[in-house]
Amino acid sequence: MTGGRTRPTHDDLEIETLVCTTSVGEQPPKLTVEQRAIAALCHDILSIAEVSAKLHLPLGVVRILVGDMADEQLVMVHRPTHGDDRPDLALLERVLYRLRTV
Repeated sequence: MTGGRTRPTHDDLEIETLVCTTSVGEQPPKLTVEQRAIAALCHDILSIAEVSAKLHLPLGVVRILVGDMADEQLVMVHRPTHGDDRPDLALLERVLYRLRTV
């Protein structure tokens, strides 16, 4: 699944990092089974921990796969804010839109 890698290329992907599928990830040409599952799950915004739990995959594996997918712009990651950082306005708007359509 990870090509033998044990560490993600993105060391800053924390378990509470939120992941959502991009328009590029909607119609991915060549993805592994696991990456297709992540793309499908992340139509709804989920944390890396939630993706790991829903797919029954180790957190480390999910972090590697999500990092790879972010590099290819198949998913967008929203890292948690720290201290006086402001929340991501685009993320908040997307969450509100999803709540209104449910």
